[in-house]
Amino acid sequence: METIWILGDQLTLRHPAFERLTPRDAVILMIESAAHARRTRYHKQKLVFLFSAMRHYAEELRALGWQVDYRREQPDFEAGLEAHLRQFRPARMWLMEPTEYGVAERLQQAAAARQVALRILPTTMFLSDRHEFAKRARGKKTLVMEPFYRRMRRQTGILMEADGEPTGGTWNYDQNNREVPPRGHRFPPLPRYAPDAITREAMDWVRRDFPEGYGDIEPFHWAVTRADAEDFYRDFLEHRLDGFGPYEDAMVAGEPALYHSLASPYVNVGLLDPLEAARQAERRYREGKARLNSAEGVVRQFIGWREFIYQIYWLKMPAFAEANFFGDERPLPHYYWDAETRMRCMREIVTQLLQTGHAHHIQRLMVLGNFALLAGVRPQAVNEWFWLAYVDAYEWVTLPNVLGMSLYADGGFLATKPYAASAAYINRMSDYCAGCAYDPKRRHGEGACPFNSLYWGFLDRHREKLFPNQRMRMIYAAWDKLSADERAATLSWAAQTLARLESL
Repeated sequence: METIWILGDQLTLRHPAFERLTPRDAVILMIESAAHARRTRYHKQKLVFLFSAMRHYAEELRALGWQVDYRREQPDFEAGLEAHLRQFRPARMWLMEPTEYGVAERLQQAAAARQVALRILPTTMFLSDRHEFAKRARGKKTLVMEPFYRRMRRQTGILMEADGEPTGGTWNYDQNNREVPPRGHRFPPLPRYAPDAITREAMDWVRRDFPEGYGDIEPFHWAVTRADAEDFYRDFLEHRLDGFGPYEDAMVAGEPALYHSLASPYVNVGLLDPLEAARQAERRYREGKARLNSAEGVVRQFIGWREFIYQIYWLKMPAFAEANFFGDERPLPHYYWDAETRMRCMREIVTQLLQTGHAHHIQRLMVLGNFALLAGVRPQAVNEWFWLAYVDAYEWVTLPNVLGMSLYADGGFLATKPYAASAAYINRMSDYCAGCAYDPKRRHGEGACPFNSLYWGFLDRHREKLFPNQRMRMIYAAWDKLSADERAATLSWAAQTLARLESL
């Protein structure tokens, strides 16, 4: 008898060991590790989602004929592994390649210390090849997604024509996806899934053993089975896909989803297949049920950005984890934890995050990440917060997105310029500024939006590093055109804002 060890973010039916072994040959091992769940203050809903999805997956495998040794509520992986080895004494163990750097080696060492071999199989949860990516990246000082995305389109054939050209004649429709919904626009509701007995048991464990976790545990409405995850995505295709493109970058108070799919938690643990999800979006376009820029935007997320970020993570680890291009060391302000701030944009998004474990990519990049960048918060503190606060976040997700995209901590390897913006961007793309205590049009003085003075203060203190960047020259030219008195007043107010950062 052999063992297939399946981790909590590998809940796929396309596990590579299933092609080598049958239920007659192997038993499946799954372990809930309390120590792993305590590495940081994970969102309570994130823990419930993972534990419940794991338990439901075990039942799914049992229904398919597999014997599953499910070790619930173990103190750590080692305790669960030792109990399994004592009971089953497998001749060999198989593990699909983990997504996090160093995990495979640690688990192999744990197995070797107990005199059992652990073989690592290539992951089936991503489409691109790490060795090929590393070969193409060799010697490059910066990488952008577009060439990679085009290769993935050609590789998969998604939104491609017989002549080898992209459908519609354009590869990327991101420029078409920056509209703001009209006032009073009604967005389609999200499906909600009531917790069943298995989920309620997971909720009880999280309440009891992880009370320090981030956010609220209820109401909990995430899908935790493959059937419900697929149903959730079908609802997106039917009711939200067509509107996704135009309003992809919009932010609306009280609307946690708008037209976004919210599929990332399911894809990242294996309950949804990213290639099939991309093909389904394409199919809706081909059937005339979704506009092209919406379908392409979804395809780009599944087979473009997700794959690219995964590859960047493996290419740059382990040094990437310590990147800090600007040398920032300020701690994360308290309102990332409690939402208690007069900045309405921050208050709205963090409140939503506390309640649901989700906020979409522009809320993450252009408000939460942008503010941390402007305020000079230590990148590792920001990264840990994103990692623990979001239901869909894992180390391979957050490190490139947070350190590379949001904070420019890698010095421009991933992003061609910092994603820094003043209040003007937030005012244009959201309704947050209406009714806010701060004025988005003022740079300095009482009532001025903190994003404004912090933006110009950030550019001024990092001018030596950023001015050589051609994409930054126009911004600095605009700053230099201001009068000396205006610049001085703005920088003085920026310094005061930083000094009272915790009380904004």
